[in-house]
Amino acid sequence: MIKAILIFNNHGKPRLIRFYQYFAEDMQQQIIRETFHLVSKRDDNVCNFLEGGSLIGGSDYKLIYRHYATLYFVFCVDSSESELGILDLIQVSTIYIFMTVFVETLDKCFENVCELDLIFHMDKVHYILQEVVMGGMVLETNMNEIVAQVELQNRMEKSEGGLSAAPARAVSAVKNMNLPEIPRNINIGDINIKVPNLSPF
Repeated sequence: MIKAILIFNNHGKPRLIRFYQYFAEDMQQQIIRETFHLVSKRDDNVCNFLEGGSLIGGSDYKLIYRHYATLYFVFCVDSSESELGILDLIQVSTIYIFMTVFVETLDKCFENVCELDLIFHMDKVHYILQEVVMGGMVLETNMNEIVAQVELQNRMEKSEGGLSAAPARAVSAVKNMNLPEIPRNINIGDINIKVPNLSPF
């Protein structure tokens, strides 16, 4: 089972953190620092598997990682998870490039994904991650299916955009109304309502 997914840059700054096992916040920060130090000191031409740090469970856990451009993608898994299965989840072989399912999906959704996309579109990145992994279990590895779900979500957000912007448009319309006089008394059947003096908008 996947215990955590960590993405940090070359300087150790976290860009996406998802723990599937509870750790207190200060412990999470220590795990992130320790994982970064374990992964960043390794040479690029060595194996992508290593034992988990002392904070995340030692030899009972494995760190499976890939380094792309300025980002490290790290999956922390327990001994019941197949290392090759996780590496397969992380990377898909094409003729010229090795990319991850996750990174390739991000790349399709953001058109040449970069670290800034992870920063400024965190909600979309989390949504994509939830399409792949939920509760520490792998849900979907078909990139086309993931991209289709993300596009469906984008269309829904755009269609709801008109509704979410309605309150602001209503306030603007009321402010721009030219009422000759604000009514002071409102009579509805037997009910008589006196409106107090209101300051203009």
